[in-house]
Amino acid sequence: MHDLISSLFIKNFSDSEIPDQTDSAIVSLDPGKIAFTTDSFVVDPIFFPGGDIGKLAVCGTVNDIAVSGATPVYLSASFILEEGLPFLDLERVVKSMAEEAKRAGVRIVTGDTKVVNRGKCDKIFITTTGIGSIAEANENIGKGSGIKPGDKIIVNGSLGDHGMAVMSAREDLGISSNIVSDCASLNHLIARALAASDHIKFMRDATRGGLATVLSELVSGKNFGIEIRESELLVRENVRGFCELLGFDPLYVANEGKVVMVVASEDAERVVNAMKQDEFGIDSRIIGEITSDHFGKAWMATRIGGKRIIDMLAGEQLPRIC
Repeated sequence: MHDLISSLFIKNFSDSEIPDQTDSAIVSLDPGKIAFTTDSFVVDPIFFPGGDIGKLAVCGTVNDIAVSGATPVYLSASFILEEGLPFLDLERVVKSMAEEAKRAGVRIVTGDTKVVNRGKCDKIFITTTGIGSIAEANENIGKGSGIKPGDKIIVNGSLGDHGMAVMSAREDLGISSNIVSDCASLNHLIARALAASDHIKFMRDATRGGLATVLSELVSGKNFGIEIRESELLVRENVRGFCELLGFDPLYVANEGKVVMVVASEDAERVVNAMKQDEFGIDSRIIGEITSDHFGKAWMATRIGGKRIIDMLAGEQLPRIC
């Protein structure tokens, strides 16, 4: 274990505080409150078009901090490894984590590693924890407490890419496609949006359960409603076709590079334009708005002129997708 930590983890996370190998990382943060999150990743397969479990672990944790209105700074990484996992696979995952952390501008500063008997876990599970600094003005973004009718709903691109990329990589399905996961760290994109407006009222990354689940949770029990327009939703044709083949609704399919924002009407276009300056926001658009109708419900105006209710997903549509 000592050799593994020294030759792989410290080697790749060499710009962090890990070399001290103390029981806790002693890190510096600006005065004030911090954002703190943790998540576990068990995606199957561990390598998929557009990413792997390591990149996913970093992106997922960075995004959870960023959508809270905070700036991600430090990560921890805990590994549970199955006996017999090829070292080259582990090395590929660790290097992927290091590269994504560098792109996101965060540092992996502490962690843990356990090896379990063959069959006691599936290749590799990763748990990451993130810490970020947060400005007082952004403390309520995660709660969405200032939302009111007329506010606009923004999404930064296409839906369902990650979930369908992972499904296409599962050997038991025997189906190939050219779908690539949207797995990406969105903290730089979100920083552009926050710099463009002081009236971003809510953010959430549309991961498990997709866009529909985010909207359903946001509106549940509130004194406002939501209406989105199907004509404004971007779903790539290969993703749409794969969803139809497998019987999935893209609204409920997981994304790993999409943020849903609620922004004051007067700033919405400015925020969209700022997001379009980032590589992960080129397809950003306003997809709907907060309404004073149908309290506690989310609706979608369909392309054929009707309306469809968007409800919470019952059960887990796609197991082990992240």
